[in-house]
Amino acid sequence: MSIRAIIRIDEKKCTGCGACIPGCAEGALQIVDGKARLIREIYCDGLGACLGECPEGALTLEERESEAFDEQAVEAHLAQKKNEAPLPCGCPGSAMRTIRPADDLGAPAAGRSLSALSHWPVQLMLVPPGAPFLHEANLLVCADCVPFAMPNLHGRYLAGRAVLVGCPKLDDAVHYRQKLEAIFREAQPRSITVLRMEVPCCGGLAHIVTEARDAAVPDCPSEIEVVEIQGAGVRA
Repeated sequence: MSIRAIIRIDEKKCTGCGACIPGCAEGALQIVDGKARLIREIYCDGLGACLGECPEGALTLEERESEAFDEQAVEAHLAQKKNEAPLPCGCPGSAMRTIRPADDLGAPAAGRSLSALSHWPVQLMLVPPGAPFLHEANLLVCADCVPFAMPNLHGRYLAGRAVLVGCPKLDDAVHYRQKLEAIFREAQPRSITVLRMEVPCCGGLAHIVTEARDAAVPDCPSEIEVVEIQGAGVRA
């Protein structure tokens, strides 16, 4: 950490128009939950090339303690973004959002339960490795059948975790392996938990995650838990 110039975003002025994004050659800015965000300090070179692009004057430079600019990390980040294919539908529903934790919303109305989901999207195919909600998070990699068999998923596993959802049988396992490695390298998670179903084909998810973890963050704590089809229990 050192004192250096780095971008500052005034959220009150920011309208989420995205005009600043093309001006950041390092890809340090993204629109998240309707606002421009600095996704990683190490991507910002502090030169301020994006400053003149904001019509609201929401961007300024400030001198403060931050992580050093990392040119190699930027190159890897930009290469990953280049390799990510855009959705053919251009669906705006896949835009990244941070969701307020259920604990901040107060007591639920009678007969209703609160969600512990903290971000959007959740599908592994849609979440970019540089998503800010993944950075140093406790990650939950979940087979997409699990929520149907586990009624207490939100309270037991989602709270305090960032979730990635996928199916190792129906989706591209090779792409999953490559993308998870990229996510782990960039996010540097604090822990990784895998939730898979007890059916044999779902074991592929645990295998993919383990390979990606060993390649990217071998010292990261991880665990694999198996969910029974009838939801009677979970076993390690």
